[in-house]
Amino acid sequence: MILTVTMNPSVDISYPIPHFKLDDVNRVEAASKTAGGKGLNVTRVIKQLGEGVLATGVLGGMIGEYIVQELTKNEIENNFLKINQESRNCIAILHDGKQTEILEAGPTLTNEDGSAFLAKYETLLSSVSLVTISGSLPKGLPSTFYRQMVEMGRDKGIPVIVDTSGESLRQVLLHNVKPFAIKPNITELTQLLGREVEQSISSLSQALEDDMFQGIEWIVVSMGGAGAFVKHGSDFYRVTIPPIDVVNPVGSGDATVAGLAVALKHKQPALVVLKTAMTTGMLNTMEAATGHINTANFSQFFELVQVEKIDY
Repeated sequence: MILTVTMNPSVDISYPIPHFKLDDVNRVEAASKTAGGKGLNVTRVIKQLGEGVLATGVLGGMIGEYIVQELTKNEIENNFLKINQESRNCIAILHDGKQTEILEAGPTLTNEDGSAFLAKYETLLSSVSLVTISGSLPKGLPSTFYRQMVEMGRDKGIPVIVDTSGESLRQVLLHNVKPFAIKPNITELTQLLGREVEQSISSLSQALEDDMFQGIEWIVVSMGGAGAFVKHGSDFYRVTIPPIDVVNPVGSGDATVAGLAVALKHKQPALVVLKTAMTTGMLNTMEAATGHINTANFSQFFELVQVEKIDY
């Protein structure tokens, strides 16, 4: 079973308003609400791939109860730490061909909350074979929190995939115990290294040779429609994807993590791992719902992903 961690989940509310009027009344005919957060997008896609998955993280209040209800309705097993605060809403207003987002910060956790979650996490590790950690940390937790979780996984011999950014990611990478896989983009690489990283094989290869990344088995640099650049052990790969009709790109990186996690859990060869991850990411962009893929199209697009090993 795969354990997915979402430390700051939300209810994602989408308001389609064709012509948004500022400082006026706007009526919404068809709002949608989903259990959101990057880790829960990962969870849904893993479930759609037919893999056993357990969702964890921190929830509170009526919003937290709604998230649990939604997961349970979709037959997704979950075991969250419950706190005496309200989880957050994240609102997207779709208007005039644009998307305006209003994101609540969410609860502020105490040191006791953090310790209680780590105790739960350690218990859950005994029943899973791989972990994904996605998204931001809630306020109140130290930026070193994820690196503690990576170390706890390593102590139990469980691979941990980390998909976060900013100081949380930096702290993970500066630690001597490394995650099994990470999925940065070029902007995040530039921020981490403090120098410009370009979308070229030579620039990306040089960036991933930095000491910060040593000891990480899989580094998947996502490049959107251009595919990905990947370092696996000492090998480099360029992965390209076919042109597709994009319906909703939100969550495609999370779907990529889901495909990566499932393939790695089954110890697939590198070619299959990369094609699976890219395929699930593509399939998500072709659906209106975030964190959703049509598995009937998997084989067709899997065959269209091209993987080239780079001699560097």
